[in-house]
Amino acid sequence: MKNIKKLCFLVLSITTLISCSNEPEIGSTITVYPIITVSGTNPFFVPLGTTYTDPGATAKAGSTTIPVTTVATGKYRGTKTLDTSKADEYLVTYTATNSDGFDANASRKVIVYKNGDLVNSIEGLYTCTISRNGVTPSDAYRNIKYIHIWKNTDGTYGVSDSFGGWYEYGRAIADSETPGGIINAVNISTNTFTFPGTLTNSYFGGSATITSLTVDAASKKVVLTCVWNTAAPVTVYTFVATLTQVQP
Repeated sequence: MKNIKKLCFLVLSITTLISCSNEPEIGSTITVYPIITVSGTNPFFVPLGTTYTDPGATAKAGSTTIPVTTVATGKYRGTKTLDTSKADEYLVTYTATNSDGFDANASRKVIVYKNGDLVNSIEGLYTCTISRNGVTPSDAYRNIKYIHIWKNTDGTYGVSDSFGGWYEYGRAIADSETPGGIINAVNISTNTFTFPGTLTNSYFGGSATITSLTVDAASKKVVLTCVWNTAAPVTVYTFVATLTQVQP
């Protein structure tokens, strides 16, 4: 019995040695991730038609300065570059890559805007307090920054979110705006507007229509109402966005 135990121990020891000798050596590397510092103000406000000079960003991997690439895209109007002739909210993204191929990203929001006088033009940069079916539930739905109204080349107006940021800002759901709203100003002073087209929510779908808009030039306020029929099973919601024009 003792000999059998000795033999088993010998076989186990040899097997262990063979297994260990076949294991690859474990190596390790250390990478220093890039850190990007965005220069200047963020967000950056640019009056429509003026020149924008990007304050830029710097990147370092440890003590080594590395190159930064910059890309800008418009949020609401499909622009692929930062175009100061087109009012929009632009995202400028800075990217740096270290020697091991690891990326870091940082960003700046650039808002190109023009404020109309609300007598001849309703375009502008607005904060928004939004209600749904008569209810404004919390501070997240008040003084939302920002809702944009711009003037199209055909003289109509576009609005960035006909739900006034209820889902995008109030609920903090990314890409949940209701874009494409068209406002035809027949007579601003008499609050005579038409609203061609039907909208859909980018996140939830359904069918929405702007039903009214009133302008108070003295208080710098615009009140926009939009009715939404959700996807089946249909529920009807009425959003009332009280927009206050602001000067950044």
